[in-house]
Amino acid sequence: MMEEQFILRVPPSVAERIECLLNENASSEDKSLDLSFSEDGRSGTFAIGNDHFPASLLDLPCIVESYKTYDDSVLIKTADIGQMIMVREESDPAPDVVEYKHGLTPPMRDARRRRFRREPDLNPELVQRVEKDLLNIMAGGTAENVDVEVAGQEEGGEERQNTSKKATPAPAAKPDVPDTGGNAAEPEGSDSDDSDDSI
Repeated sequence: MMEEQFILRVPPSVAERIECLLNENASSEDKSLDLSFSEDGRSGTFAIGNDHFPASLLDLPCIVESYKTYDDSVLIKTADIGQMIMVREESDPAPDVVEYKHGLTPPMRDARRRRFRREPDLNPELVQRVEKDLLNIMAGGTAENVDVEVAGQEEGGEERQNTSKKATPAPAAKPDVPDTGGNAAEPEGSDSDDSDDSI
């Protein structure tokens, strides 16, 4: 059974208070935790005790797998985590993007730029034209605005280009070989004739 999980990243001072709360050593004012989001589902408020902190829901640059164990030897996968709730101090600026550019560990710093392939720069008009041509070909038609170039070789070894029509190559002539009905120099033999007779 897969669980629903997320990463909760908080400032160090809040992390200490949450740890005390989980260990049941919390003061009376830190007994409550609350997380609420606004209408957009990406920004919200994290409350611990009487203190409120701004929070943002960010997409991670890659999926993180979560495991748990019951006996410290066998790991069981429990979830794929793709989002993180980042709690920040009031003075920290809100993120302006929905995807967090770093991973969770130092090697994944600036992961989108350093580790992943860059998206190609495609001309939207070219994409629409190719899509239209593919739909025409699938419907039994032909592609439009296609330049066909066929390169052939003349007797002098120079290449010529013909853009008006497609040339069909002539079949190569076979050399004249008399048909002897097999190889007359060697008698027919079985596969056992090829074996080694040194035994």
